Amino acid sequence: MSSGNPVIELRSVDKSFGPIDVLHEISLKVGEGEVLCLLGDNGAGKSTLIKTLAGVHQPTRGEILMDGQPTTFSGPRDAQARGIATVHQFGGTYPLMSVGRNFFMGVEPTRNVGPFKVFDREKANRIAVEEVQKMGITRITDGDRLVGGLSGGERQSLAIARAVHFGARVLILDEPTAALGVKQAAHVLRIVNEAKRRGLAVIFITHQVMHAMAVGDHFAVLIRGAIAADFRKGDKTREEIADLMAGGESMADLEANIEGYMETHDGHPPQPAA
Repeated sequence: MSSGNPVIELRSVDKSFGPIDVLHEISLKVGEGEVLCLLGDNGAGKSTLIKTLAGVHQPTRGEILMDGQPTTFSGPRDAQARGIATVHQFGGTYPLMSVGRNFFMGVEPTRNVGPFKVFDREKANRIAVEEVQKMGITRITDGDRLVGGLSGGERQSLAIARAVHFGARVLILDEPTAALGVKQAAHVLRIVNEAKRRGLAVIFITHQVMHAMAVGDHFAVLIRGAIAADFRKGDKTREEIADLMAGGESMADLEANIEGYMETHDGHPPQPAA
């Protein structure tokens, strides 16, 4: 576990949707400047855990703590306002928008033109380029450049730089290297190390053992919605970790069915039969 005080911690967290139990007794914590790698095969329950951390779902049982204090997120915006940033594959970037626009989406800087406030494109571009270059992305030099022309790794890095700039304390990375080639994946892993160096608490979700071993300090293997192993760097070999992950049965259909049900029932989970 982290040698310092954890930034975020889950204690005995369960998540159920009606009669269906998805997460079971999840206890994890991650501190400043630490990378927690959450490993699991597709459908191990990672999606539900991410959404619980990010305020989309409330725990059915157990508690979430920030800085040692029990907390409840009223929703994703509340979690984000308190420093929880989730970056999904390609970072939620928009290919037909510029780097500067993507970086400041929803919080655009403005300048006065007569009685009107207009988007300050020059300021947005300058800050966006400065921040991504601080993260080691030196190939981006023009804030007007369309994001669609960036590589997958660069798009991930742009989203991470944005999260850092806007005060993220906990960075949740959801399979950031899954769709990338070797070179681009290596680029993202360097960015993860840079976020760690800056003191962020990083939760790196992946099913790729080699990528986890390259950046992780603390590892947890998720199988069928429960923590099957919890260990530190150097405690297990790549083969041992892969064997642990292979022991789980897929929950992908279960999670998909629950989400599909909720989408067609105004967000309500399945209910027990009468």
